[in-house]
Amino acid sequence: MKNSLPQLERVLPISPNALLLVNLHSRKGREFLATAVYCLQTLGFNVIQESTSTPKHLGEVIHKYQKQVDLVIIGGGDGTLNAAVDAIVETQLPLGILPLGTANDLARTLGIPNSLPEACQIIAAGQLQRIDLGRVNGKYFFNVASLGLSVNITQKLTREVKRRWGIFAYAAAAFQVVWKSRPFRAEIRTPSESFRVKTVQIAVGNGRYYGGGMAVFHDARIDDQRLDLYSLEIDHWWQMIPLLPAIRQGRHIHWREVRAIQGQEIEIYTRKPYPINTDGEITTSTPAVFSLMPRAISVFVP
Repeated sequence: MKNSLPQLERVLPISPNALLLVNLHSRKGREFLATAVYCLQTLGFNVIQESTSTPKHLGEVIHKYQKQVDLVIIGGGDGTLNAAVDAIVETQLPLGILPLGTANDLARTLGIPNSLPEACQIIAAGQLQRIDLGRVNGKYFFNVASLGLSVNITQKLTREVKRRWGIFAYAAAAFQVVWKSRPFRAEIRTPSESFRVKTVQIAVGNGRYYGGGMAVFHDARIDDQRLDLYSLEIDHWWQMIPLLPAIRQGRHIHWREVRAIQGQEIEIYTRKPYPINTDGEITTSTPAVFSLMPRAISVFVP
């Protein structure tokens, strides 16, 4: 039987050089920057600090320092981590995570607490896990890529709303858009099957959590070498109400209104282009080709 435990490594030199990248526009970034530097220095790291208000430039910074550092530590939320993922894949530097964003779904999936001192201690302990990445139209994602309802929610989640309401911003945004949601038609293809669906949302998950703690599948892991797709096939917004508790727990996949598919290669086609949200940022659109990169990067975990 295949071993279900995560495959762990321990690779960290004495007094490691750490590139610390903090998104000052993340919910707690500016507030906790000095504390993060102090914690890491106290734990023996030589910290090279580069703060940013534009996460899209993080990849350039990582490439700039790749020969000088032993690891990269990113302080921010899921969008900040997603902005850096391409450079992490290319350099293969180990990744440390300081959950300073609003949802912190990747940290939740990996069991990294929101406490900054505890997150720093996890990195200092030096225990690494290889994790999978999803990919859609060439764009990597950690958690979930989706189209439909979730895109409308993302468009409501401005930086100001997230800073003011925190994790409750997701519920507030969902309340505003759910009752306006309308089904759309799509074709879902796998190497062995094809489905034509009428749906309000299609989500493809690599990790377990997304959208502030909802689970894409109840048993999903970020190292299980599979993508988990669900299609929410309802005709009226009020049909979603009884589904909400199950969606939160990832057990909606057992409901008649939900189509569930697993695999490593999935394609989605729509009559007109639909935007796709990857880790909370709109980055591409249909037609969409999804694939899995198993054991793509190393991340410090408890």
